Amino acid sequence: MAVVKAAVAGASGYAGMTLVNLLARHPGVELAQLTSRSYAGQPYSAVFPLLGLQGTFREDLDPGEVEVVFSCLPHNVGAVRTGAWLGAGARVIDMSADFRLRDPAQYPRWYRQEHPAPELLPQAVFGLPELHAAELPGARLVAVPGCHSTAAILGLAPAVAANLVGGDVVVDSKTGVSGAGRSPSLGVHFSEVAESTQAYSISGHRHSPEVAQELGLLANGRAPRMTLLAHLLPMVRGMLASCYCELKSSPDELKEAYEEFYAGQPFTRVVPSSPQTKLTSHTNLCLVNVAAQGEKAVVTAAIDNLVKGASGQGVECFNIAFGFERTEALVGAQQWP
Repeated sequence: MAVVKAAVAGASGYAGMTLVNLLARHPGVELAQLTSRSYAGQPYSAVFPLLGLQGTFREDLDPGEVEVVFSCLPHNVGAVRTGAWLGAGARVIDMSADFRLRDPAQYPRWYRQEHPAPELLPQAVFGLPELHAAELPGARLVAVPGCHSTAAILGLAPAVAANLVGGDVVVDSKTGVSGAGRSPSLGVHFSEVAESTQAYSISGHRHSPEVAQELGLLANGRAPRMTLLAHLLPMVRGMLASCYCELKSSPDELKEAYEEFYAGQPFTRVVPSSPQTKLTSHTNLCLVNVAAQGEKAVVTAAIDNLVKGASGQGVECFNIAFGFERTEALVGAQQWP
């Protein structure tokens, strides 16, 4: 097996830490460089005491020394560096929102500034393998989708593709606190979050345009109107997206459409009952249940927001892009309880 030299930019955040733990057990990856502004100059053991990695965190990476850069930098930070990374010959797998949306006009609306590198958007592949696996081999730039959008798209894609969605769609998405990142703030302080739950981004979550974009492609530009409402739950990790729409078929026909759409997929599975988030914890799985309540279709999709919702999906895209088995480094013992 060929070994790919990899760099992880922003390796000390939750997505970066999850990514390093996955790549450390990948037989086809050499972790050549890890960057962290807050840990620059410190040994890797300061963040990863159990992995036995040898090396020191850098403040910036040298793309000329690696074949792939996994970018876990904040939105708009990695975008200004991606061109240089690509120019040095490295391929880039980006975990932020910098390259997910095809239309540059969407970025000022959702991210409050013009896109810093709009010329790179046409070459970015949306990193959802269930929909874009054929575009990933050889991809130079991969944009891994957000956690809410991953769960919502996978929860709705088969119904939209089969033209079985009636009326507007509502996505009620609930996530653990780790989705807010590792930087401390009042909103994720233990005393604020414990024994409580709340909705946020009520006027519109920034993952919504990703869902609209991908469902629109499946529906030949006629994506259903959608409301996505996010909720914060007092748990560390996990996400459950409950998707509601008018039922245009029998529940059995709808379920058949999902089973056919996800047949052969290694990580997205149709399950017989609404999944618990704990079933997906620390895995790259997306568990989908298809049901109905009267004339409403009720589809629930559960993922781990840091794995299938971020870094695990990034590794899955890397495996396809570089010719490894799609499941490499992503299959392990599931934890219960």
